[in-house]
Amino acid sequence: MSIEQQGGRKTAEIAPATGKLGIMVVGMGAVATTLIAGVEAVRRGLAKPIGSLTQMGTIRLGKRTDNNSPLIRDFAPLASLDDIVFTGWDIFEDNVYEAAAHAKVIDHDHLSQIKPFLEAIKPMPAVFDQYYVKRLNGTHVKKGKHKCDLAMQVIADIQAFKKKVDRVVVLWAGSTEIFLEPTAVHESIAAFEKGLVDNDPSIAPSQIYAYAALKEGVPFANGAPNLTVDLPVMVELSRQNSAPITGKDFKTGQTFIKTVLAPAFKARMLGVAGWYSTNILGNRDGEVLDDPESFKTKEESKLGVLDYILQPELYPDLYKDLYHKVRINYYPPRGDNKEGWDNIDIFGWLGYPMQIKVDFLCRDSILAAPIALDLVLFLDLAKRTPQLANIGIQEWLSFYWKSPQTAPGLYPEHDLFIQSMKLKNTLRHIMGEDLITHLGLEYYD
Repeated sequence: MSIEQQGGRKTAEIAPATGKLGIMVVGMGAVATTLIAGVEAVRRGLAKPIGSLTQMGTIRLGKRTDNNSPLIRDFAPLASLDDIVFTGWDIFEDNVYEAAAHAKVIDHDHLSQIKPFLEAIKPMPAVFDQYYVKRLNGTHVKKGKHKCDLAMQVIADIQAFKKKVDRVVVLWAGSTEIFLEPTAVHESIAAFEKGLVDNDPSIAPSQIYAYAALKEGVPFANGAPNLTVDLPVMVELSRQNSAPITGKDFKTGQTFIKTVLAPAFKARMLGVAGWYSTNILGNRDGEVLDDPESFKTKEESKLGVLDYILQPELYPDLYKDLYHKVRINYYPPRGDNKEGWDNIDIFGWLGYPMQIKVDFLCRDSILAAPIALDLVLFLDLAKRTPQLANIGIQEWLSFYWKSPQTAPGLYPEHDLFIQSMKLKNTLRHIMGEDLITHLGLEYYD
């Protein structure tokens, strides 16, 4: 990788964000349509991009006394929202306006102002197999003699879109698939490609999309907890083709709160005896998660967070016997307006018990859409930064995931504040700025 000198500092050579950035979304449901409609509303000045770090966040450079905190989008060479072009796949034929109206996340008044734009985006047929998502029945699906044929069709879709834009990122915003574990078919590119021809049942549709994207050198983000890019074959493809990958399952509501509260308990050495979490959700995701096999995939993603943050092996007196339970309940009247309820049994000095109750009435897709936007913009930046693209896994984007991806054998950081520091220090690093440690002793010399 070349390094050039700018203003006396060494900075990674980053390709400029010129031309159009194509975002290909798998699954034009609530999250995808909220993302697309939201970006267009912001572009037209109808709304603010609230919740998006790339659009509204700042980054401190130098000392606190320097008062130098530019917007992240002015500091790093991110693609402009004006240069984003959307397309994607779905198992239903509805255009984005129809799908958004059905999802009922964004109200009619907002949608009507951008209706022609949304109606013009029509999904391509999707790769779908009901074996992996029991509660859905796709009617707008690709046909093929085997999974390799389907993968080649997705690759052809990506190649055709590449002719219309300058760069591409693929985002999985589809439903949660059934729980799968890695098998021999996932160990290498050769084994996986043979498995595609053999219709290996361990290869789910999300893996077909990831394979197609990474073969084309396109970054891939997985917004669901599916076993998708967290596999040796995908890491191999990512590094081989300089196609960045990162964790899975958007950290939106309940888990977001956990990654804020749990670090606070550990920082103060407060014990946790139990943490009971339940969700009420009525959108398509809630319906899919009503299936026990799909729920197990989500449960694995949610349950791992506390163990990694609290480190019971280091603090057995505080967390060794923690009882952690997660439940998701499908309740159609609630729609996309999810309720996450937590009961936390903590204990303090001399072991005396206390309780914390959290009732988070949130909007699932309203929280997920800005995360999806940030991820595609940062993955595009990583693709244009050889120092990042060539390593494959982008651990610095752990901030956005319930299940961050790391190098094999390396435990993930789940503490939201460590993740935030990691993200901003990575931006400082590639832009040739000093890292910030928050030591602060220089102010008292």
